[in-house]
Amino acid sequence: MRVNRLRELLESGKPTLGTRVLSSWPTVIELVGKSESFDYVEFSAEYAPYDHRALEEMGRAIDLFPHLTGMIKVEQESRTHAAVRAIGAGFQSVLFADIRTAADAEQCVRAVRSERPKSGGLHGVNLQRANLLEAGTEAWAESLDQVVIVLMIEKVEAMQNLDAILSVAGVDMVQFGPADYANSIGVTGQFHHPDVKSAEKILIEKALEHDVAVRAELVDSQGAEEYMKMNVQHFNIGFDVKTLFDWYCREGKAMKQYLGDRKG
Repeated sequence: MRVNRLRELLESGKPTLGTRVLSSWPTVIELVGKSESFDYVEFSAEYAPYDHRALEEMGRAIDLFPHLTGMIKVEQESRTHAAVRAIGAGFQSVLFADIRTAADAEQCVRAVRSERPKSGGLHGVNLQRANLLEAGTEAWAESLDQVVIVLMIEKVEAMQNLDAILSVAGVDMVQFGPADYANSIGVTGQFHHPDVKSAEKILIEKALEHDVAVRAELVDSQGAEEYMKMNVQHFNIGFDVKTLFDWYCREGKAMKQYLGDRKG
């Protein structure tokens, strides 16, 4: 089975860096891999159209780069199905959104882990691209135990149940979601509201107390220092669609201005 690079980095206590894509076009993942800048690429499936074939093509693109791991972000209602299909396609990490309780966290862990006594999961033997020839073997079951499980903490209820969630065995990493949290406490759109920033600080401190890694999500490299001062060493930067939009706005306006200046 393929080595899980993200798992190796986490267990060795080293920092990690990822980036997000909404496009299921595998060439975008190849560009991420060829940059040799990232440890993993996150396909934010919660927000994007895709099908099972697209997952497999992305899995093949990830496999081209030994230094790269694939992560998928999935929504609450299709957690188990999406996680199983993505892992079978070659993704080695799952980011679960909309966690509210310890029971939610336990469900996420069980969706990923093998259904064998020592793993305690729900993941049965299946013949998919990444394990087609090894499904049902010891190596296959062990690889499921190595899948990195990340939880979004983004609801007021999740913060109320934070200690219980962080105590769930198998949770490797958490990330605060300011947009959803702001919405859940009635300050919609105010991502930097004092109550939102305070909750994020509490999450970081408690996660580190529980020996759970914390990931910060940034638009770009700016702002990383603030989190590093709080002992955060795992980051995800950028979004393919945002990068494109910013470039279109900046360079398009510059060219329009240049062409306008030449008229007359």
